[in-house]
Amino acid sequence: MIARLSGTLLEKRGDLAVVDVGGIGCLVHLSLQSMARLPAEGGQVQLRTYTHVREDALQLFGFATEDEERLFLLLIQVSGVGPRLAQTILSGMPAPELAAALTGEEIGRLTQISGVGKKTAERLVVELKDKLKTSGLLGRAAQPPVPLSSSSALVSALLNLGYKPAAAERTAEAVRRSLGPAAAVEDQLREALRLISGAP
Repeated sequence: MIARLSGTLLEKRGDLAVVDVGGIGCLVHLSLQSMARLPAEGGQVQLRTYTHVREDALQLFGFATEDEERLFLLLIQVSGVGPRLAQTILSGMPAPELAAALTGEEIGRLTQISGVGKKTAERLVVELKDKLKTSGLLGRAAQPPVPLSSSSALVSALLNLGYKPAAAERTAEAVRRSLGPAAAVEDQLREALRLISGAP
């Protein structure tokens, strides 16, 4: 199992990154939280990784923080939650915040995450609430976010995630009006994705 990657970031697109490790380009799936923490293409990157082996594929899932990796490993233990859904859930909010929402049984908040319906949210709470209380994830301060202090920085982040320039510009302007330009990266990305997906 590949547990960690260290190398040059060659490419970012959507929820994927390509990391050059000793001349080999490794394709890594990341949450939007981790994508926002990556350097510009050409920069050096270190990622924790989980290797998912299927009959027809071998996939790498990467994490910019230890908290996210630990929560991912708990999420995939839940019935019906595979690595891709776990990654989507982690895109919805920072790991310590997600852990608090799960232990606080905040079903309404959890269902705001793309791909999480009421039944899935309830199952996550039932299966993870007690495990999270002993995980050490609760009560921890979120790791400092990557600063996105202006709408132009948010546009850049959205472009890195694969959105078209016109859509990124419109969304960044709407987010700036809604949250203000100094909002944390997690809040800006969450609001931008909510607007793009058309969620209420």
